[in-house]
Amino acid sequence: MGTASNPKTARKANGKVALITGAAKRVGAAIAECLHTHGYSVLIHYNHSSTEARALVDKFNQIRPNSAHCLQADLNHMDQIPALAIAAQNHWGRLDLLVNNASAFYPTPLTESTQAQWDNLINSNLRAPYFLCSELSHTLSVNKGCIINMIDIHAQRGLPGHPIYSIAKAGLEMMTKSLAKELAPNVRVNGVSPGAILWPEVELSDDAKQAIVDKTLIGKLGQDSDLAEAVYYLANANYVTGQILAVDGGKSLYSH
Repeated sequence: MGTASNPKTARKANGKVALITGAAKRVGAAIAECLHTHGYSVLIHYNHSSTEARALVDKFNQIRPNSAHCLQADLNHMDQIPALAIAAQNHWGRLDLLVNNASAFYPTPLTESTQAQWDNLINSNLRAPYFLCSELSHTLSVNKGCIINMIDIHAQRGLPGHPIYSIAKAGLEMMTKSLAKELAPNVRVNGVSPGAILWPEVELSDDAKQAIVDKTLIGKLGQDSDLAEAVYYLANANYVTGQILAVDGGKSLYSH
């Protein structure tokens, strides 16, 4: 694993510390920026996006020195999860918030799906968040911290052509509710369930995009900042645990 921290040399953070997985770009970067703007010191986890992660860290540290750091880990490899947890705890000597945002997403039609796809989607969306929660539960408990899992409205209604992804996100939703009980009262555990927020990295036709927008009540695509603000709300909602907040423009209520 790269970019581990030496606890003897790391300085103390000013204020609370958040670890955001998959935070180098897109929604993860927006969450990191929102938390940083609100005074958090942020640990930016990445797998392959080293350039983006380091650029984000440099940007944050120019705004506020010693307020951002990046950590590399491949969450598909179980042996890297404890190492990531140790590095996250050691860098500033504390952790208050874990945001499980990292996620693989691609279609897996039933008759064409493979065991490798199953492993990749289940590992990134469910297994890694579970064991990262386990590794960090003690330090989060000491700091009366919280965990926020990025789920998906398709955890409730499976996305056609994406059964493995939908299964993984459904597991993450149940994990959120189960760990809220397991870790109470010292650690709150909640989830944010996005709908049509940003377009996927795979190109969509204009008609496909319009069909998605038409199935929202608000009638437009959401922004990554909408998710980031929801994460910040839950991070500070001291009497909220075991809840899944849908940020979907009303798509989950769409009935026709």
